Amino acid sequence: MLNMQLDQPVVINTRTTMWQDSPAHGVQRKPLAREAAEHGHATSIVRYSKGASFPRHEHPFGEEILVLEGTFSDETGDYGAGTYFRNPPGTGHAPFSTDGCTLLVKLHQFAPDDLTPVCIDTHQTPWQAGHGGLQVMPLHQHNEEHVALVKWPAGERFVQHQHYGGEEIFVLSGEFIDEHGRYPAGTWIRSPHLSQHHPYVEQETVIWVKTGHLHADAT
Repeated sequence: MLNMQLDQPVVINTRTTMWQDSPAHGVQRKPLAREAAEHGHATSIVRYSKGASFPRHEHPFGEEILVLEGTFSDETGDYGAGTYFRNPPGTGHAPFSTDGCTLLVKLHQFAPDDLTPVCIDTHQTPWQAGHGGLQVMPLHQHNEEHVALVKWPAGERFVQHQHYGGEEIFVLSGEFIDEHGRYPAGTWIRSPHLSQHHPYVEQETVIWVKTGHLHADAT
């Protein structure tokens, strides 16, 4: 078990951690949170080398992926860098990558009634105006859970705020900063229910962010 105390904050710079081999040849992972080795709740950075594939498998509690680099493929199509998709509970596939790819992957974390497939090319989706100078790209919403990309212009400061239901961030570019530290690109941050901070940036920064999914009774 790894980082499964969801009421505790976690910060991991994934660019400085070591790759670990998976059961599939050519597929490596950097575990961020994991309930068990090959099943249950898991959040990981996953890398497919050129020509690597993973055997067909099912997702009884869903799979969420953001393609960070390269092209990820399965029997339904090819998904380039910037693609965000959700495979709902009960789906399955046989993934592979012809030229190699790197992914942010979250498994076994869907609400049972969250059954809407999602596939968004974030490089082709327009930004929307957010608070202050922020730009927002909504990706998914179900009950209290919200997923989006947020673009921060250089020098932007956000108001002090509290995270009801927690907050999870992956820094895609630039550097995210708050009173607790500095988080360069590749950093994964999980902040528990009712945590708070006063974030800002010094350079243009883009983050993937999920809120509302880490509840008060999470353990």
